[in-house]
Amino acid sequence: MTTSSRNTLVFWALLFSLGRTFAQSAEKSAEKEPVAILELGAAASHSLSGGGPAGGPSLAVEVTPIKEWLEIEAGVTPLFGAQATEWDTDLLFKKPWTLSRKVEFMAGIGPEWVHTRRGGAGVDALAGEAALDFMFWPTRRRKFGWYLEPAYDHGFVYAHDQSFGVTGGLLIAIP
Repeated sequence: MTTSSRNTLVFWALLFSLGRTFAQSAEKSAEKEPVAILELGAAASHSLSGGGPAGGPSLAVEVTPIKEWLEIEAGVTPLFGAQATEWDTDLLFKKPWTLSRKVEFMAGIGPEWVHTRRGGAGVDALAGEAALDFMFWPTRRRKFGWYLEPAYDHGFVYAHDQSFGVTGGLLIAIP
């Protein structure tokens, strides 16, 4: 197991523990919130700096430390393109709004670590991400749903790479 894989696993474990702690302390209300929400989906991205399109699977976990004010999402997305393979690991801080019983909207920003392999050489870079998140819950119990999340990424080093992407998929509430 590589160092970056171990760091990613430790990161996920800490985030899940943090979410469970916050959820257990906030479970005093009659309406039970899930401990976390798992996002399983697919991502498509297009570089605005000349790198071309890329796509791949996406996995994220979202917790709510402050109901109606803050949601924290940690995710990882490998993107496979014709010229490069990129692993994006992000941590987004989002402000949620409930639009109806079945629709939520969130806007968020946060840091992103990007590992790119191009021509056999790997490069690590820090980036920033801004995302809009639309969540749709077809049932009142909100156990399963789907999401659509457009995002803009801007690299802070090297060529200051920029990209626009869309992620969508299944939501699974973790009780």
